[in-house]
Amino acid sequence: MPSVATKRTIEYKIEIEEEDDGRWIADLVDLPGVMAYGSTPEEALTKVQALAYRVLADRIEQEREPRKGVRFAIA
Repeated sequence: MPSVATKRTIEYKIEIEEEDDGRWIADLVDLPGVMAYGSTPEEALTKVQALAYRVLADRIEQEREPRKGVRFAIA
């Protein structure tokens, strides 16, 4: 479950790992399916954050997610 950093912000933790083939994967555990690969940790992080914003926007639009700010923390 994502942690609530303040009353208006939800913090999601991102895990980043290097794969055996040298690619990096960033995984946002609290949002199933939100993961992205990159050739560097920074690229994977950027891609997973962009995907997370798209998923959260869809959830807000469908009224399945509270309308709060979002923060990402690297675990």
